[in-house]
Amino acid sequence: MRVLLVEDEPDLGAAIKRTLTQQKYLVDWVIDGTDAWAYLESSWTQYTLAIFDWMLPGMSGLELCKKLRYQKNPLPVLMLTAKDSMEDKVAGLDAGADDYLVKPFGMAELLARLRALQRRSPQFQPQQLTVGYLTLDYGSSTVVCQNATGDKQALSLTNKEFQLLEYFMKHPNQIVTTEQVRNQLWEVSAEPISNVVAAQMRLLRRKLASSGCGNPIETLHGMGYRLNLTHESK
Repeated sequence: MRVLLVEDEPDLGAAIKRTLTQQKYLVDWVIDGTDAWAYLESSWTQYTLAIFDWMLPGMSGLELCKKLRYQKNPLPVLMLTAKDSMEDKVAGLDAGADDYLVKPFGMAELLARLRALQRRSPQFQPQQLTVGYLTLDYGSSTVVCQNATGDKQALSLTNKEFQLLEYFMKHPNQIVTTEQVRNQLWEVSAEPISNVVAAQMRLLRRKLASSGCGNPIETLHGMGYRLNLTHESK
């Protein structure tokens, strides 16, 4: 799950990003509203949620909401602000925000608000994702592999392994390029490393194979990768 965080207070932005990362969100954090709009317009990234501060340099969170809704973009938005009057709350909601959180707030409440937004979203993320003989459990960050005889094996995944397998399971039997994987699973501001996808893929494949899941992710030379969940691939 990818979140666009737009917050110009360094300490608060860092704290929110740290909290969301610990909860296995992938977070792009920017401090300028104009830069945030460029991220939203990019065809390379697809966000699950957005968190906008109201007062921002370049373009306010209110303006970002209005532009999103003008373009019929249904991205769920949580607005953060020190403005707590009824008039301000109404203005934020009327601009297109889905929820409103007044500063200061606790991180537990922030996470609860985001979970509520996800449940209301058309792209609601269930607790588990099952494709073929693999099941991802979002609560425990594990994958369960069921072999041809019906036996099941569970293994724990790191954050990046989980995100990588999730991405392939959401695109089964599709050819996915290295560039697509890098752009969707690494932060936009991250330093580009030429072999980061291949290196992470080796780690995931090794863990799947050692736990009896075989090698369901094929390499198609010159094209990319493809998730093949027929038991023959094991």
